[in-house]
Amino acid sequence: MEYYDAIAEGYDGLHKEEQLNKLAIIKGNIKISKDSKLLDVGCGTGISSDFKCFVVGVDKSIEMLRQGKGLNVNSCAENLPFKDKVFDCVVSVTSIHNFSSIKKAMGEIKRVGRQCFVFSVLKKSKKFEGIKRLVESSFQIDKVIEEAKDSIFFCSTV
Repeated sequence: MEYYDAIAEGYDGLHKEEQLNKLAIIKGNIKISKDSKLLDVGCGTGISSDFKCFVVGVDKSIEMLRQGKGLNVNSCAENLPFKDKVFDCVVSVTSIHNFSSIKKAMGEIKRVGRQCFVFSVLKKSKKFEGIKRLVESSFQIDKVIEEAKDSIFFCSTV
């Protein structure tokens, strides 16, 4: 996370427009009510946490979290500090390829989520095919939308 700590101050300037485009696609394809509980795994500065419900963001980079607002937790995706099935929806926008153990993180995401899971995966990542196979084996894929740089998987539990 040293890289993200180092670029935290300028992250929004570099990636905000791109992240907002992905967020618009996600918002247009999931049903969230004001009573929903949503977890944003790998939330960074919180660009992808802009939902009209109760949102908790998790990121390993403390400097990225300091740039954001809202309820954010400094933790890693592989060890989420939440009870089972506490979130109605879990999203992870262009962060999965950075997880130390993608398989363990997927298990944790599935454990804390209930019904809606969204994974935006960087297509140019060398880990893309492995991540795609893991999403396919861990969740029911309801829809995939191809965005300029990411494939966005909309999933539910198997």
